[in-house]
Amino acid sequence: MPTLLLGSAFLATAVWGPAAAGENKQLAIVVGCVLIAAGLLAQLMPEPDTEVRADEKP
Repeated sequence: MPTLLLGSAFLATAVWGPAAAGENKQLAIVVGCVLIAAGLLAQLMPEPDTEVRADEKP
């Protein structure tokens, strides 16, 4: 979840940031998209089953 928020912040900075950051606009867009993609992938990946049965040794 934090990667989704951070990626959104990078994209917002690229779109609404000051003109002084214009030379880094493309980099901010790329980093933002990569972070959002990583966050979405982490949300969609299944979590491993961490329950240990009583008859199994940990």
